[in-house]
Amino acid sequence: MTKVEIYTTPTCPYCYKAKQLLKAKGVVYLEIDVASQSDVRDIMTRRAGGRRSVPQIFIDERHVGGCDDLHALEARGGLDPLLKGTAS
Repeated sequence: MTKVEIYTTPTCPYCYKAKQLLKAKGVVYLEIDVASQSDVRDIMTRRAGGRRSVPQIFIDERHVGGCDDLHALEARGGLDPLLKGTAS
């Protein structure tokens, strides 16, 4: 099963939009709230190559990026293969 992680904050509209796309695809994901824990944001930042904004999305440990990156991946047909574990 594909592991999807999304780092978020409670009031982020981009986080909501990214989660809506994942939900529409039937994806079960782990949501990690970085708002109240600076150490968790630091972990996210390291994993995301220095990016501190939310959301930051990972699929099977692969950094996808933020909301716009996720939607761009979907638009070019790359999200489904990644979610199925068949992307190169």
